[in-house]
Amino acid sequence: MRRSEENERTLSDLELIRRCSEGDPRAQELLYKRYFSFAMSVCIRYNRDQYEAMEIVNDSYMKVLGNIGEFDSSGSFRSWYGRILVNSAIDNYRRNAKHTSYLQISDLEETEEQEPIVYAELSANEILSLFNRLPDNYRVTFNLHEIDGYSHEEIGQMLNISTSTSRSNLARAKKMLRELYKRNFNPEKRSYEEG
Repeated sequence: MRRSEENERTLSDLELIRRCSEGDPRAQELLYKRYFSFAMSVCIRYNRDQYEAMEIVNDSYMKVLGNIGEFDSSGSFRSWYGRILVNSAIDNYRRNAKHTSYLQISDLEETEEQEPIVYAELSANEILSLFNRLPDNYRVTFNLHEIDGYSHEEIGQMLNISTSTSRSNLARAKKMLRELYKRNFNPEKRSYEEG
């Protein structure tokens, strides 16, 4: 490994951010690479399509570079970038919401309101495959509330929906996830197939 590459790896986020604000293209590339996995993990939760998620990552990073001077160094860059990623993903969702089709909750059989018993650990891909089968409005609400910690009031403002619609979307998302889990990861079915 070359000495300059070794030195670049040890640069702090604050030093990279300072250099980015000065227009240093190498620092911009290093900061992008350092946070790429984090950015993709956020965007893929909000979008079913990997290419579109990548587009959101790139658009978000351009916003970061355009607003890097507004970053408050007393806070966490990861948190600041995370908010930009979520906001970009929500903007993308709103732009494309009229083009999506929805799986109706009536398409799933009624289930009891209790949590299913989880008999096996699911891989990240299995979880994402279940999650991606949710209608966009349910998936986005679930992400915002359960994963990113936004309140129903904040979600309502972000998505231009009422607070009660946000609550309803979350309840329906959880119900659909329970049913999809039962359909796809039925413990009796898995043990039969594995045996």
